[in-house]
Amino acid sequence: MSEDVINQVQKAIACSRKWAETGWPVTFGHRNVELSSLKQAESQPKNFIFRLEAINYWQQAKLTGNDAADSGQKALDALNNGDLSAAENALYFCQFIEKPFADYSKTWLPLYEAFKEKRAES
Repeated sequence: MSEDVINQVQKAIACSRKWAETGWPVTFGHRNVELSSLKQAESQPKNFIFRLEAINYWQQAKLTGNDAADSGQKALDALNNGDLSAAENALYFCQFIEKPFADYSKTWLPLYEAFKEKRAES
């Protein structure tokens, strides 16, 4: 597989590991308070009623991102070993793990679909 695909997987791994840092727009509570990262959620006053909800959301994003990145590393290892089937399986799992956040993270599903398409063309 091309160096381009390997670079894309490497970038996705790095991006996925930083989901809770870089974040995306998310609102909490009936007032729709936007807290777009774990750092923003943790910086809220302890008496902010939706603080724990926001922290939990971003901690889940962090854990999910790390799990997806771990599977992405397996895909990268498989690509480097020329095992395209194992790489596709690992990328499939990445996009599966990402599903709860896919509308915002947009990291693994586009990569998986592009990989499948490129592989079908080969």
